[in-house]
Amino acid sequence: MRLLHTMLRVGNLQRSIDFYTKVLGMTLLRTTDRPEQKYSLAFVGYGSNPDHAEIELTYNYGTESYDMGSAYGHIALGVPDAYAACEKIKANGGNVTREAGPVKGGNTVIAFVTDPDGYKIELIERTE
Repeated sequence: MRLLHTMLRVGNLQRSIDFYTKVLGMTLLRTTDRPEQKYSLAFVGYGSNPDHAEIELTYNYGTESYDMGSAYGHIALGVPDAYAACEKIKANGGNVTREAGPVKGGNTVIAFVTDPDGYKIELIERTE
């Protein structure tokens, strides 16, 4: 078994595509529009299956927002420099909600950003 994708429901598909591609530097891999079923999909990522996991952005016609609930945590992205990543994200209009710095009780440098729908994304500094 392997991880293929994570699906996020979004309130505005183009706004989410813009965030993941322009702010986080992912590539729009493919889109699907299903008007009869009243939904559209966009797959984004740093590469496509089978070599990379993807994020599926799902827009259900007429739904502009979702209740996050308390179960969702975050998506984690490895970055070579969390400080530089935060600066780049802010320069591209992204929302950094926790600036880069060591995790509490450890040395790993992390940061958090939030996408336009409120989903949290952790940046983890990785040297490998």
